[in-house]
Amino acid sequence: QVQLVESGGGLVQAGGSLRLSCAASGRTATRPAMGWFRQAPGKDREFVANIHWGGGSTYYADSVKGRFTISRDNAKNTVYLQMNNLKPEDTAVYYCAAAPYYSGSYNPQRLYDYWGQGTQVTVSS
Repeated sequence: QVQLVESGGGLVQAGGSLRLSCAASGRTATRPAMGWFRQAPGKDREFVANIHWGGGSTYYADSVKGRFTISRDNAKNTVYLQMNNLKPEDTAVYYCAAAPYYSGSYNPQRLYDYWGQGTQVTVSS
């Protein structure tokens, strides 16, 4: 079992920044890949970014490339999503998730079998 707890969401003006955290606990060694997804009102949940715990490889959705940065602190079992230059269209509930292997650019939701409860990010114009 792996437990994931997100934090760091909130309300921010367009152009601002937020940093999300995802604290992992339990059998984290069995889930070497972590991803961030988001779901806006009335829309499907979509992939945002992922990272490999060990090698640090990352991959981003085109919509956030150059604005968001995913990173990890292995000592703290925590993954971060630094979000800069936020736009109103970034408004969504953000979820972190864990997968049994790192898949780079291939990120179907079914690959990720542990999910956090989500944290709301609201960007005002």
